[in-house]
Amino acid sequence: MRNTLAFIGTGIMGAPMAGHLLDAGFPLLVHTRTRSRADDLIRRGARWADSPAVAAAAAGVIFICVPDTPDVQAVVLGPRGILASARPGQIVVDHSTISPAATREMARRLAEKQAFLLDAPVSGGDVGARNAALSIMVGGDRAAFDQARPILEHLGRAILYCGPSGAGQLTKLVNQVLVSVTNLAVCEALTFAKKTGLDLQTTLAAVSAGAANSWQLANLAPKMIARDFTPGFMIDLMQKDLRLLMAAANESGVCLPASSLVHHLFTSAQAAGLGKSGTQALYTVIQRLAAEE
Repeated sequence: MRNTLAFIGTGIMGAPMAGHLLDAGFPLLVHTRTRSRADDLIRRGARWADSPAVAAAAAGVIFICVPDTPDVQAVVLGPRGILASARPGQIVVDHSTISPAATREMARRLAEKQAFLLDAPVSGGDVGARNAALSIMVGGDRAAFDQARPILEHLGRAILYCGPSGAGQLTKLVNQVLVSVTNLAVCEALTFAKKTGLDLQTTLAAVSAGAANSWQLANLAPKMIARDFTPGFMIDLMQKDLRLLMAAANESGVCLPASSLVHHLFTSAQAAGLGKSGTQALYTVIQRLAAEE
């Protein structure tokens, strides 16, 4: 029997990721704040753990996929957290997007028990999670990464070691610069096309065939045109990532004008009650600015 794994956090991303580990034949423990979100995994053979500490006590590798830095800190450092049960050689793989500084501190605390924390944020959205096609950016101990990689291959197609602790989180912030600014470009392009009287479907087909194509254009533009703002990745979560980006940029003395603009525009979307909508709902803000909505 393969080594038991644990997965903590079974939301939009975590549930399908945990499901792939089950499909691969790994014995799996699951824990999440709302137990009903784990019901499907339990029906498929996963076992429930009452806390992260209980999960860690029985698993060799523990995966985390929760929304924000305080959530990961509670899972790792809380009174019923992983640290309470950590043992030598254990590997914690954090797929959340959180503070690089907090990541390094948690890695230090786990290292005191000779356990390892890999910061392994992902890109690809809910589609990538469901299709096991995520890009996984990993920071931390290289030997621990090499040990965990065969398991990560059940979750993603591009699995890259990015450097020491925190490097995975920093790489994910680079990813979010590209994702958020490109999303804004798609919103602007469609708004301009509509305002000038172009047929949006024809325009999308034309520009998708050339150098303008991107993941955001292919996946989000059709949703914008259909006014489908169902979240694959929520605006509230993107705003959390952009706050982390702005903090890291400030610490590094880097000016990011386009990212800062997107951050402010998403704030407008949140003020309009769209925080739980998908990031493609930024389209409504740009339409409003163009008096098109």
